[in-house]
Amino acid sequence: MTATVPAGTRADSSGASPVQPGAAGLAVPAQMSLADAVEMGLVAAPGSAGSAGLAGLPVAPGHISITGVSCYYGSHLAVADVSLEVPGRAVTAFIGPSGCGKSTLLRAINRMHEVIPGARSLGSIILDGVDLNGSGVDAVAVRSKVGMVFQKPNPFPAMSIKDNVLAGLIIRGARPRGSAADDLVEQCLRRAHLWDEVKDRLKKAGDSLSGGQQQRLCIARAVAVQPDVVLMDEPCSALDPISTLAIEELMRDLAQDYTVVVVTHNMAQANRISDVTAFFSLAQAGQPGRLVESGPTGDLFSAPKVAATRDYIEGRFG
Repeated sequence: MTATVPAGTRADSSGASPVQPGAAGLAVPAQMSLADAVEMGLVAAPGSAGSAGLAGLPVAPGHISITGVSCYYGSHLAVADVSLEVPGRAVTAFIGPSGCGKSTLLRAINRMHEVIPGARSLGSIILDGVDLNGSGVDAVAVRSKVGMVFQKPNPFPAMSIKDNVLAGLIIRGARPRGSAADDLVEQCLRRAHLWDEVKDRLKKAGDSLSGGQQQRLCIARAVAVQPDVVLMDEPCSALDPISTLAIEELMRDLAQDYTVVVVTHNMAQANRISDVTAFFSLAQAGQPGRLVESGPTGDLFSAPKVAATRDYIEGRFG
């Protein structure tokens, strides 16, 4: 029997907790504000155009080709003319001084950059043959294929650990039930190296966990929707060394099945975890960030081709 819910909300077919209407025909759980869902990139901003989504995008290795991408905040050019190949099923690290556009480019890959009022990007970002910036490609559908883990852990505080894992599916109206839900939650929490720590308290609030556990919970949430790519924006910057090691081990493990792109200011971390490193810099404050060079991490750290890369890696600036 369907539960009765207040006007302006609706229940799913199981009569479970009410949800509020979101954009693009998606539903936002009552425990989560629409603003939170938009910030997470799980629904489109109100008034944005919907479209056919990523029909035809195959389940594939997750190779990304970035060609001529420039990113703007209003009239300010923040990232200029970046072309870069990001290999599938590997870890690629973006390094460089603050303000050089690493995080901006990262957010452009899954079209989170355009959520910021006045922000836009130009150029093509092709995932397994599909231009994510192409005409008719829905940004919300892009984010189901290209997940994001933010610098600060952001579990939904009003949702349980279990429902945090399932949040992306709940929003898309595809929440599994019964043993299917239990199995998926266990699978994702194991994948995030978190299951053994939380298996006896899945009904506890997501923000009851430590900072490192919260970040791994956010990673479990990201992989629950089965993306091809996982983006991570300085995921260890707020964590202690032990939690950082756990996240680094997790990133290497995830690369067996996902393309992982991580922004980091930690040179040792980039050298430890990544297969490919891309170094970005800018001529001076206020100038756009640019890609200086990229290549296999071992080569870039041991024998950079550009003097600026060597100077940055050796700590002469940045």
